[in-house]
Amino acid sequence: MRGPELSRRALLTLAAAGASAVAFAPAARAEKVLLVEVGGNPEAVAVNSVTGFAYLSDPSTGSVVVLDSRSGTVGAVIPVGGEPAGLAVDTVTNRIFVTNPPAGTVLVVDGLGNDVVSVIPAGPGASRVDVDEQANRIYAVSDLTGTLAVLDGVGCRLVKLVPGPTPGLSSIAVDGGRKLAYATSTRTDSLEIFDLGAEKFTGGIPVGKSPTGVTVHRGSGTVFVANSAIHHLSVVDPGARKEKATVLLRSESSAVAIHQGTNTVYANGGPNGVARIDGVTNLLTGDLSLGVNPGAVAIDQRSKTVYVTDPLRGRVSLIRDF
Repeated sequence: MRGPELSRRALLTLAAAGASAVAFAPAARAEKVLLVEVGGNPEAVAVNSVTGFAYLSDPSTGSVVVLDSRSGTVGAVIPVGGEPAGLAVDTVTNRIFVTNPPAGTVLVVDGLGNDVVSVIPAGPGASRVDVDEQANRIYAVSDLTGTLAVLDGVGCRLVKLVPGPTPGLSSIAVDGGRKLAYATSTRTDSLEIFDLGAEKFTGGIPVGKSPTGVTVHRGSGTVFVANSAIHHLSVVDPGARKEKATVLLRSESSAVAIHQGTNTVYANGGPNGVARIDGVTNLLTGDLSLGVNPGAVAIDQRSKTVYVTDPLRGRVSLIRDF
C-alpha cells in the first residue's frame, strides 16, 4: 500500500529546518497481518520470545491480557488492579513485571501460572520498566518524579531509589552486557545514561523533541529513540555521547522496538502504521499502513513477529514477514 504524499506545507517546513532532500522508502507489505480483539484499551506490550506469549497492559480494566501468538487468541486475563502501564519480560525466569503508576509499584507475575506473586514498591509514579536478565535486576522509571528504581528480581524487593537528573523519565532500555541503561526525558528532550554497576546517572545526550520510546541494539550498543513531537527517530552513539543520525519518518513516533539478530528497528511512525528501519545504515526501508494510529510496538526475537497495539479499538496486530 502506498503511503500518503507529503503536503506542500510539510515540505516547506522541512526545507526551513535545513533538510535539502526528502526521500521515503516505498511502502512495504506484510504477508500476514493478524488482528486479535483483546478489548479494553491496551497500552503496553511485551513478548516472551521463549514461550511465545505476549502480554498487554490495560489500565482501563486493571488487568494484563495474555496473548497466545501461536493461535492468535487470548489465553488469559490476569487481574492486577490499579492502572497497569509499563511491561517487561524476563525470559530466563519467565516472569513479567508490570508498573502501576498510581500506587508507585511494580507487580511480579509468574508466567507459568499467570499469578501475581509479589508487589514491589518502586517510587511514586513508576511507569516504565525494563529487565537486566543477566543480573536479575529490574529498573523502573517515573515520569512523575524522574526517579529510577533498582529492584531485585530474586528477593522481589526495592534495592535503591535513585533521583534522576530531570523532573521526569518517560521510558527505559537496559543494555545488560555493557552495564548501562538509557532513559528518555520529554521534559529536557534528552537521553539520560545510567551506570548499572555504579547505580548512578552519568550524563545526558540531546535528542529530538519529546523523546518517548527507547530501545538498544545489544550487539553494537546503538540506541534508537522515538520522538513523539517530531517526524524523526534519533540514532544515538552512547560511547561518543552524541546523536549520530536521524531517520525521517512519515509521522511522529512514540514507541520503538528492535529485532536484535537482524538489527531491524520498528517504530509507530508510519502512515497510520509501522515504519521499518535498517539499524546498520539508519535508512527507512519501508512502512506498513494498518489504517490506525498505532500505540505500543514489540517484537518476538525468535519468530520476528511484530506486535502493535490499537488502544482505541481494543485490539493488537500481529505482523509477520515484515
